[in-house]
Amino acid sequence: MSTPVQAPAGQQPAESAGRRAIWLSIAALAMTFMLPAAGLVMALFAIVAGIRAVPLLKAAGKPTGVTAGGIAVAAVALALSAATTGMQLYLMNENSAYQECMKSAGTVSSQGECFVQFKEAAQKKLPPDVLDLIGATRP
Repeated sequence: MSTPVQAPAGQQPAESAGRRAIWLSIAALAMTFMLPAAGLVMALFAIVAGIRAVPLLKAAGKPTGVTAGGIAVAAVALALSAATTGMQLYLMNENSAYQECMKSAGTVSSQGECFVQFKEAAQKKLPPDVLDLIGATRP
């Protein structure tokens, strides 16, 4: 027969679960801006951790506000990372052509031409004026 797992001294399982949810959601939001696909996965982990923490906190009689905030932040990170990843996949061919053009561009003016070509190709796939709406400028 095995012994039950004990929480570290001074830390209750419910409290650590709530903190885990908020830290995972903050990490998911940060990852969304660096690596959108990783932010997508991290946001899913944060939402699951938050949903699993709520019953633990309620059973322990602890407030669930921090965990609810973590779930909300993770939901925002999930939406942003899903939109960004979807846009990257949708414009994958145009982005690949842009990267190849930039490899062969030897001058600043030819790099500008690469961006103009990318912008024109993206505008053909996207609804009118969407690049102006999101503020697409030369990188």
